[in-house]
Amino acid sequence: MQRCLVTGGAGFIGSHLSERLLELGHEVTILDDLSTGRRENLNHIENHPRLKIRTGSITDPVLLADVMTKVDVIYHMAAAVGVKLVADDPVRTIQTNIYPTEELLRLAVQRKQRVFIASTSEVYGKNPKERWTEEDDLVFGPTSRPRWAYGCSKAIDEFLALAFHRKFGLPVVIGRFFNVVGPRQVGHYGMVIPRFVDSAMNGGPIVVYDDGQQVRCFGHVREVVDAVIGLVETPAAHGLVYNIGSDFPITIQKLAEEIIQRVDPAVKLQFLPYRDAYGDDFEDVRRRVPDVSRLEKMLGRKPTMTLGAILDDIIRWKREQLSASAKS
Repeated sequence: MQRCLVTGGAGFIGSHLSERLLELGHEVTILDDLSTGRRENLNHIENHPRLKIRTGSITDPVLLADVMTKVDVIYHMAAAVGVKLVADDPVRTIQTNIYPTEELLRLAVQRKQRVFIASTSEVYGKNPKERWTEEDDLVFGPTSRPRWAYGCSKAIDEFLALAFHRKFGLPVVIGRFFNVVGPRQVGHYGMVIPRFVDSAMNGGPIVVYDDGQQVRCFGHVREVVDAVIGLVETPAAHGLVYNIGSDFPITIQKLAEEIIQRVDPAVKLQFLPYRDAYGDDFEDVRRRVPDVSRLEKMLGRKPTMTLGAILDDIIRWKREQLSASAKS
């Protein structure tokens, strides 16, 4: 049994990670200020005897130091996330993503704790390659575009983590997530699949930004958290960066059509310019596809769940939520 801290543990990925750690027999402490995480994500585990939930922000250094005492492993999932949140509030993005990470790493070195740092495919910026490898260049747009604040802030997190590994031998792993999806994810912050599914269930239209030819890959959260835990538990993986997610590409228009086919074929598509969704200074990435060979080589596996199976799982969960809400 290990004692684990999950920052952002009430969030979408964090709640699944916490649940999986409990299933594996570990003790889990969750720290979350519930700004983007949701307490209902923890309903099914909140009374677990090996779980502690602390409500508060990772930006509070006293609280962070307190929850980091007497733990063996830290899964640092807390961050300002979501395209819409980043576009609306780049100051919050930068302050939430950088300073607490530096403090967490400093404390972890003193206490000889293992650390997982959650990063993002956003760090690649607008690198034009067909598939991104972990050693590819990071290509950001100008600082006048708030769109790039998230990727830049998480890149700084990575630089910090790797510097602590090189200088102090900190056993840290960095995971760059590529569009992680599944039950419990909500569409409030620009998350595309829950937004599309909600729209389809409400009769449409499904609003697709720009021309819908943007290419993305979607990995199921269960496979992602198993990869995260596997990397932390593999000493040879420490000190490296890993792409984590599916490597099967699909256009956003095709994604919307797959959801319509499953929910209601009568639902229509509607296209909306980026400027109407995010403002005139928004800039997007046309293609975001990972090379996950490093992950597969280290763990002997990679996320393989098909998009169809993922969508079926999400739609089933959404319908169960609606049914439960109607009964209450």
